[in-house]
Amino acid sequence: MKLILPDKSVKEVKDGITALEAAKTIALSLGEKMICAKVNGQLFDKNEILPGDCAFEVVTKDSPDALHVLRHSAAHVMAQAIKHLYPEAQFAYGPATDEGFYYDVKVNTPISDADFPKIENEMKKIISQNLPITRKDVTVEEAKAIFKDQKYKLIHIDELAKRGDKLSIYTQGDYSDLCLGPHMKSTGAIKAIKLMSTSSCYFQADKNNDSLTRVYGTAFFAQPDLDAYLKLLVERKESDHKKIGKEMGLFMISDYGPGFPFWLPNGMILRHELEEFWWKLMMDNNYLVVKTPQILSRELWETSGHWREYKENMYITKIDGKPYAIKPMNCPGAMLVYANDLHSYRELPLRYAELGLVHRHEASGALNGLFRVRCFTQDDAHIILAFDQIGEEVRKLLKIFNQVYSLFNLQYHIELSTRPLDKYVGKISTWNKAEAELKACLEENNIPYTINPGDGAFYGPKLDFKFKDSLNRIWQCGTIQLDMQLPHRFHLTYTDKDGSKKEPVMLHRAIFGSIERFVGIITENFKGAFPTWLAPEQLRILPVASDDSAQMDFAKSLNDLLHNAGVRTKVDDRNEKLSYKIHDSQTMKVPYTIVIGSKEANDKTVTYRLHGEKDSKTVTEDEFVKIITTDISTKACYRHY
Repeated sequence: MKLILPDKSVKEVKDGITALEAAKTIALSLGEKMICAKVNGQLFDKNEILPGDCAFEVVTKDSPDALHVLRHSAAHVMAQAIKHLYPEAQFAYGPATDEGFYYDVKVNTPISDADFPKIENEMKKIISQNLPITRKDVTVEEAKAIFKDQKYKLIHIDELAKRGDKLSIYTQGDYSDLCLGPHMKSTGAIKAIKLMSTSSCYFQADKNNDSLTRVYGTAFFAQPDLDAYLKLLVERKESDHKKIGKEMGLFMISDYGPGFPFWLPNGMILRHELEEFWWKLMMDNNYLVVKTPQILSRELWETSGHWREYKENMYITKIDGKPYAIKPMNCPGAMLVYANDLHSYRELPLRYAELGLVHRHEASGALNGLFRVRCFTQDDAHIILAFDQIGEEVRKLLKIFNQVYSLFNLQYHIELSTRPLDKYVGKISTWNKAEAELKACLEENNIPYTINPGDGAFYGPKLDFKFKDSLNRIWQCGTIQLDMQLPHRFHLTYTDKDGSKKEPVMLHRAIFGSIERFVGIITENFKGAFPTWLAPEQLRILPVASDDSAQMDFAKSLNDLLHNAGVRTKVDDRNEKLSYKIHDSQTMKVPYTIVIGSKEANDKTVTYRLHGEKDSKTVTEDEFVKIITTDISTKACYRHY
């Protein structure tokens, strides 16, 4: 049996060995440090037998996946503690998350924050006992006997059995759970835990099912790491884009339309600047900008495959007695644009770009400011090209993505998302060919990437661009999706060199991903202190004495000069103390604040201060105009906190 190691080397091992045994053949020390393995991109218990030839990686405490395993074990510890305190508890699902874990549970009296101290104390007692965590594979009958009193586990067992999945349980002390794992060696590995919050949820997210309590927590390998995380949460609260959006007048959400954001005047300025930047980017890279309708007939969505694969997320209506859908995606419209004319190989690649407003149904509990909404604008592009042009086009796209993300100081990594296990269209051979092409594009350019198995779109594999924000959260915005299905389903063709009709392929491409989410992310990254080119208000002029005619005349003259130079500026002529007006300008995070006193009015000079800085500078009018207009035109991306 062959193991392909992370450095691409190959290790020969005997068949039928466990992941732990395989790790020891690489190095005895690895076996001692091992938490679990990663086999073909999936976490794998160290005591499980390897499936055969595979990609193999040892997960240790220093690995990126280690916290996920720790937190999964912490979820079991929490469930065990709840079972001790609430013997009647019924448990549904308890996974690890990006920042912690949760468990959905039903008890006679719903758990609240007031119950956290006693649950945490019981968890710490379990952790201090350093209980071994052991795995056992079981049959359906054995599992049902073990969980005979657990309603939700029995339902889950039937679902797993129906899919033909193997069943396993993990046991620690007096607690067993149905789980695929992997887990830590013992409960004592968890050094720091904290319960965070609760919420209501429905079993399997179905409102027709039982209402449960979701208890959230987090865990770390060391107490200082937990302390740092709790400090980060305080910073997040101050940086929350919903809070900043309200304070700065960027956007609002109304009870008349949950999940449907209203863009306020300052937010529209910010959005307009992003769209202007996008438009120039499209023109510079030879894109053709189009606009497709919001509502299209059921027949179109059936042709595209969305009606079958995505109907439950679509808003559907009737026109003239026939079913129509508000578009959840822009791609079918782009197909019709291409099909509107005949095309030659000489035209390819054809790059159609669209700022397309789409609507998708999201559960009310999932809505979150601009991060998760029910309508949003995608900066879409649909690139029609020949198969042998994919590599060159993807290379061009990678440069564009890097250009944009660098402008916003966003550090990203790329994930290759492959064919979903069930919901996909087309032949597996076609998928394999498409995935191999994307891999080749990345590897030929020495671009690091990870595999995200089964997370491709239903029509093709994709490259997802994920980056960590200033608060250490991972977001996906950009994507490049290779689609060999839609051009076929819409019978798209082009005339090749030999006069024959050929079928093109397509790349879906979005850089911001969603204008709404991107604005939310950069609002939190910059804490509302946007770079000058994006700031809704770029400059505020403050006369020291609003009743001084010389100061007011110079302030208004300077305001007109800068306004004519393209600067978003205003004069604060309120009859307030200067200290109050300076504080207000700083609160609104205006990049430049100018103070006009008697000296400035007499000398025709400008004394300005940048947001977040204490020191002021005095320059001539001409010098200041050059400073601020250069800042705007170069799209400098400094941050002022």
